[in-house]
Amino acid sequence: MTQAKKQFTAVVLAGDRGPQDSLVLAAGVSSKALVPIAGRSMILRVLDTLAASPAIGARIVCGSSPRLLQQEPELAQLVSEGVVRWLENESSPSMSARACLETIPADQPVLLTTADHALLSPQMVEDFCARAGGTGCDVVAALAPAELVMKAFPEGRRTITRLRGGSYCGCNLFAFLTPRGRRAAPFWHRIEEQRKHPLRIVRTLGMSSVVLYLLGRLTLEQGLERLSTAMDARAGAVWMTEAEAAVDVDKVADWRLVGKILAARQRSPSAP
Repeated sequence: MTQAKKQFTAVVLAGDRGPQDSLVLAAGVSSKALVPIAGRSMILRVLDTLAASPAIGARIVCGSSPRLLQQEPELAQLVSEGVVRWLENESSPSMSARACLETIPADQPVLLTTADHALLSPQMVEDFCARAGGTGCDVVAALAPAELVMKAFPEGRRTITRLRGGSYCGCNLFAFLTPRGRRAAPFWHRIEEQRKHPLRIVRTLGMSSVVLYLLGRLTLEQGLERLSTAMDARAGAVWMTEAEAAVDVDKVADWRLVGKILAARQRSPSAP
């Protein structure tokens, strides 16, 4: 079986900012992953999607037992039956990802996503895994053109990174394809607090990158090349064709937006 065809182990990060988060309070739940959308919690929606994708084999959820596992009976049953593996979350997303990766054989490709990816579809998973596996890279991130996302959801506020040749939004989909690709997790720990500050992230790639970025001359390809050097692992990107791939539920406004989208789909199943 080739790298592109081998099933991925899926890791779902289900940490959050705690019970005082505005989204958690608005939804009246104990954890962000339990926020209901169209009658089903986000974590179960993501697990449903992964189960429906032939690209995915084992599924792992990394979260807080008191706030999540003990509050969602269906998830608890999946874990008790061994259908889904459970790991307690660490102090940050990058540390949780690193801990999960350490439990998975080094030659096993891994898809990492988040519990708030409520619009994730089996088609997105299939497309990303197939194309990521064919890049020849060690670690791959999914990106969506910012123009595509803002055209589809002009009312939403997304984090946009502006580079020469175009701007993009992240999609909370990452593929760790080789043992070398696992080096991305500790590097991620260095920059995770800066994810909404593109210039700070660019600074970790060297002063020449900062200058190019400030001059509006840094391309995605140059950024990936410098990132590969910094991590000592070849980094790549896959462009997603669905704007929904870049929509996560991080704020109350996102919750309302995604709820409207899913409600419209239920009324008209053939709608995109």
